Amino acid sequence: MADKMQFDLVSPERGLASMEAKEVQLPGAEGDMTALPDHAPLVTTLRPGVLRVSDGQSDREFVVTGGFAEITAESISVLAEQAMPKDDVNGDVFANMVDVANEKLAKAQAQSANHPASVDDAAKYLDDIIAMGGEIGLSANR
Repeated sequence: MADKMQFDLVSPERGLASMEAKEVQLPGAEGDMTALPDHAPLVTTLRPGVLRVSDGQSDREFVVTGGFAEITAESISVLAEQAMPKDDVNGDVFANMVDVANEKLAKAQAQSANHPASVDDAAKYLDDIIAMGGEIGLSANR
């Protein structure tokens, strides 16, 4: 059994991490999951949340707003819609994330006659953004 795996995190803006990892905790759309070396192959969607990477000596945390993760026995590649180091997410950045999520919900509600499921998806996205904020100590209340 391998002791480490390759981890790569990229967003449309830039590559954020490329490192050897012992463990990666992902905010999966179907629930949080932890991937270790020799994990069964899997592709999963991500929901807004905190992604944690451990190399065995230190942990790095990133905030993601969604995306995809491809897991193999040797590597994990994450393509995030938006991602940044957790320490870069301050009150203003978080407020902007909440505003974007509220705009998505308002747009979905305006178009709900044609796409009723999109309202549920947008409401869940907003809830996930707010929950992620709570996890990192930020509140949606201004």
